Amino acid sequence: MRKMHHSKRSFWLTILFSVCVVAIAIPAPKWAPAWWKSIDQKLSINLGLDLQGGLHLEYALDTSKIAPEKVREAEHAVQAVVERRVNAYGVGEPIVQLAHRGEDSFLIVEFPGAKNIDDIKNVIQKTPFLEFREPKSEDAMEEERQALAQVVAPMNEEAQQQAQDLLTRVQNGEDFSALAKEFSKDTSNSEEGGVLDFVKKGAYVPEFDAALFADDLQDGQVVDHLVETQFGWHIVKKMETRGEGDDREIKAQHILIGKLDPPVDQFTATELTGEYLEQSQLNLGNQYGGGLSEPEVLLQFDSTGAKMFADITKRNLGKQVAIYLDNEIVSAPTVQAEITDGRAVISGNFTVQEAKDLAARLNEGALPVPIELVSQNSVEATLGQVALQKSLYAGIIGLLCMMLFMIAYYRFYGLIASMALIVYTATVVTIIRLSTFTPMSITLTLAGIAGLILSIGMAVDANILIFERLREELRRGKPLQRAITEGFARAWTSIRDGNYSTILTSLVLMTMGTGFVKGFAIILILGVLTSMFTAIILVRIVVVHVSGPWLARYPWLIGGGYSGDNHDKK
Repeated sequence: MRKMHHSKRSFWLTILFSVCVVAIAIPAPKWAPAWWKSIDQKLSINLGLDLQGGLHLEYALDTSKIAPEKVREAEHAVQAVVERRVNAYGVGEPIVQLAHRGEDSFLIVEFPGAKNIDDIKNVIQKTPFLEFREPKSEDAMEEERQALAQVVAPMNEEAQQQAQDLLTRVQNGEDFSALAKEFSKDTSNSEEGGVLDFVKKGAYVPEFDAALFADDLQDGQVVDHLVETQFGWHIVKKMETRGEGDDREIKAQHILIGKLDPPVDQFTATELTGEYLEQSQLNLGNQYGGGLSEPEVLLQFDSTGAKMFADITKRNLGKQVAIYLDNEIVSAPTVQAEITDGRAVISGNFTVQEAKDLAARLNEGALPVPIELVSQNSVEATLGQVALQKSLYAGIIGLLCMMLFMIAYYRFYGLIASMALIVYTATVVTIIRLSTFTPMSITLTLAGIAGLILSIGMAVDANILIFERLREELRRGKPLQRAITEGFARAWTSIRDGNYSTILTSLVLMTMGTGFVKGFAIILILGVLTSMFTAIILVRIVVVHVSGPWLARYPWLIGGGYSGDNHDKK
């Protein structure tokens, strides 16, 4: 039985020793072999804006159209939406907080380590505007055509007159190529002087083709009138002919002065927009059965949106209903039947990533109130680096002082506690570094370092409670092993209650605080949980394993009034 008990102790001591080696090796790669250093390079600690610099953006909130009693609600809604967006962007521990100056409201956003300010601004402000449109009536389209014609007619008359003036200049001997480079709106060949390569008859639109291939037009001759096409007014010059009959090809030059002919949008807006969107998601399944289809985005509307969509599909059976995103049409399916379940599909030439990003952006929702960027700054980390160095020095000096005190006062057990403090510190750093591989990546700020140093003090506090209880049991005359067992048991309730209250307070800070307050609370919780492991499990196993009759022969190693007369019997 004694052998099995000893074997069990050795097993747990081996496990703890292995954990300690790994915990110390990761924060101290210089001690590790080359293969370990290659792994360590990927385990970098995410530093906050105050330590590594980054971007600081400030947005003004336009709450002028919001009822006064709903302003605070709208502000917090904006903060929530922006937080979702920047968290999805992947920058470590961004800070999103509200600020007020007089009656003006501002949203402050900070990105540690971020460099590309344009991408970040797009993430914050750009919201895809989703809407559904139905076909216009013929009368409405004709009315719109007439209205547009009246608007563009004066501009087209001016463009035609410009073309006529250019034709006159060409006929008066001015250089065709130079005029084409300066005035032609055909950007595909204007830099080459408007030169068109050899083509056969029928290659161009009918009006242009008829003028170029006219039998009476000679090589080097300019058509004596403007050639009007759907694109505008052309000044055409025949340069060279080769071949005969059906094989005849002509090389030409032209100058294009474009005409305005805006198309009439055949769709009109409905009340159904992204406001009523409940959820969007990427879909790769073929809804017609079997295999994979092109990536598409499935939309699910809320009850109000579902009713609107049902009405739209009902009155447009056999017609197209267009889906617009940011005022651009992305899909226009034909309605085959009334859709009452509130489900729609956005399809198009999407890649998987594009469809996934679109679904994510639609799920983010629209900003409740407009925001305008009023300030942007790139924050340098000079002050943060100085503060980081001083904080690390303070932490190291404090740790060494605490270890010296523990060894001087608790002697042998103080040495064990000091070793446990080293393991504790290394373990916390290891967890922070390993977190970079998880969705819950931890970002270290100055406030977080303060939480780490505070948790070191709490780890020492647990050891002090344990060793004082152990000494009390020894002074009562109990054998060493029994004193150790009861000392840990008596100290546990105080350690538990103290740590639980700290964790509860930290959770409140995480819930109600923002920015650095959250960072402080996260590191403090991590430190408290780790200190409970090192103080209750690690120290206990080591103390139980190494304490024995030999220690009774050297009572000064324990101190505190222990004489060594009472020790475990064989």
